[in-house]
Amino acid sequence: MKASTLEFRFRFWIFMAVYTLGFTAPWDFWLHLDGTGPNAHVWARLAVLLSRNGLMNISAAFNAVLVFGIVCAAAGAWMRTWGSAYLGVDVMSDAKMRSDGVVADGPYRYVRNPLYLGTWIHTLALALLMPVSGAIFTLVFVVGFQLRLILAEEAFLNEKLGEPYHAYCAKVPRLLPSLGPQVAASGARPQWMRAAVAEIFVWGVTASYAVLGWRYDANLLIQCVLVWLGVSLVVKGFRRPGATSMAMKPQ
Repeated sequence: MKASTLEFRFRFWIFMAVYTLGFTAPWDFWLHLDGTGPNAHVWARLAVLLSRNGLMNISAAFNAVLVFGIVCAAAGAWMRTWGSAYLGVDVMSDAKMRSDGVVADGPYRYVRNPLYLGTWIHTLALALLMPVSGAIFTLVFVVGFQLRLILAEEAFLNEKLGEPYHAYCAKVPRLLPSLGPQVAASGARPQWMRAAVAEIFVWGVTASYAVLGWRYDANLLIQCVLVWLGVSLVVKGFRRPGATSMAMKPQ
């Protein structure tokens, strides 16, 4: 079932609501579940699980999960920045669907939805700081909502662009990237600086994990997430419209 126009328009705030619920997991309190306490987050639970299975000691287990988080945060940030650089920041953040043309450059030669894919990979890192139930809720909802957004975008673009977009979809996978480019480059020029600024939240979270994660303080990292969210909202508020790439879809 595809998302409605209203859902697409307010997708940013819907995602924010989902992440807020994921971090707070209010149902743990309401249902008296074991989801509270200083070490109730997924990071600690996974580390304990690894150490109990005899795979490594508890210190190494915490480090292993942290490294996984850093890799996911960085991979998601890079995927989103790469996609934004070619799609165009203004198109990426537009409240309305755009159908200026088919982008066949950068990550769009390997996968049709690199921004959504990057978001989900980055969410894996954020989920490490959530209670277990909150992490499961967030990961499942994000995937489900993204699929609904994708279905809405694909229906819109099929109607507006017709055969060129249909041919593109037949060659390039929706969410699992191909090992090699599936279409020829169209010659679009990436806007790296604007994309990096627009994706300051994911890069800030990545830097926080890499620099401060070794303090093993999940609450400190959550505070960093909130700080970078605030910074990104300020940047978004001061962003000026500029030249964009030919748009396949905003995400």
